[in-house]
Formats: sequence, C-alpha cells, structure tokens
Amino acid sequence: MPYVNIKITREGAGATPEQKAELIRGATQLLVDVLDKNPNTTVVVIDEVETDNWGVGGETITVRRQRE
Repeated sequence: MPYVNIKITREGAGATPEQKAELIRGATQLLVDVLDKNPNTTVVVIDEVETDNWGVGGETITVRRQRE
C-alpha cells in the first residue's frame, strides 16, 4: 500500500479543495504509471503547514516572504 505525504505551506486561504483533489489524483496516477501500483490501495495525505512552522536557510518562510 503506497503512502504519499505532500507537505505545502499554507498561503492565505491555502490550497483549494479542487487543487488538493488534483494533487491526490496526480500523485496516485504517478504511482500507477511508474511503479504499477494499485490506485485503490494508494494513500495520499496533504499537510498544509503554516509559514511560521516551515524554515529554510535558518529562517521561517514568513520572514522570507516579507523580505521578498
């Protein structure tokens, strides 16, 4: 049973339900196409992380976004 965990930063209102559904379909199809996995047993979880809780290069994404 493949398990895929997609982590994205929550920007504003976050990803729409339609965007999340597309990610789930796409990740599932990728495993079918590349590894011949059964889509009925493929699990995809999307975690939206607040930008204060995601860091790159020693600083939060919030700080990086403010500087940009």
